[in-house]
Amino acid sequence: MSMDNSSNDSTSVTRHESTEVGDYDFEFGAVLSESWERTKGLKGSFWAAGAIVFLVVLVVGAAVGGGSALLVGNGGVAGGGLPPLILQLVITALMYPVMAGVMMLGIERSVDLPLSYKSVFGYFAYTLPLLGVAVLMTLLLTIGFLLLIIPGIYLSLAYMFAVPLVVEKNLGIWDAMETSRKAVTSHWFKLFFLFLIMSIIMVISALPFGIGLIWTYPMMVAMMGVMYRDIFGVEAVESSLQ
Repeated sequence: MSMDNSSNDSTSVTRHESTEVGDYDFEFGAVLSESWERTKGLKGSFWAAGAIVFLVVLVVGAAVGGGSALLVGNGGVAGGGLPPLILQLVITALMYPVMAGVMMLGIERSVDLPLSYKSVFGYFAYTLPLLGVAVLMTLLLTIGFLLLIIPGIYLSLAYMFAVPLVVEKNLGIWDAMETSRKAVTSHWFKLFFLFLIMSIIMVISALPFGIGLIWTYPMMVAMMGVMYRDIFGVEAVESSLQ
């Protein structure tokens, strides 16, 4: 699909810097159509990275879980309450930079940058701020769901762009979360229904033995990238092309 210069010029100034947060709009059909088209060229990198992540999680989970079990067995941790927490923190610290990398695949695809599965693993320098985002979001979402569920539903969508904002805009933990929340809030219901439609598409695609997910999982990533581009814009990316 053709795009205007403000959308696909990889060296353009970000929309985030030139307009107010929330100054955007979109059409369901146009977003879904572009996301489907951008799935081509994204699937290979997405699934190659996914296979590596799956293997790493298995190895790390077994290693950390075995070590934790050994500590409990030796009486090194009272009550066995701490090892699961350590395991969760380790997995989160490993997965959030990778999650950021996957989201960046969609963002890079949205502006026609060349993709590589290796780039998914290039964001571990942001481990601490991403871990901070993960912990703070989990805390706020838990509180939100305890408060009659609705605040939790609101926040779970409102913070959806916090992770890529940390790595693509280099924002701090709270700044990224609030930037995402303010931008999403201006069109919360419209974004909710967009992702609901995408979720339904994924469920339907999974019915024939899950084969359709080969296309719809990358399509979801592409859609996240398209929406991020249209809401926040994308920073100059010459370093990604070197």
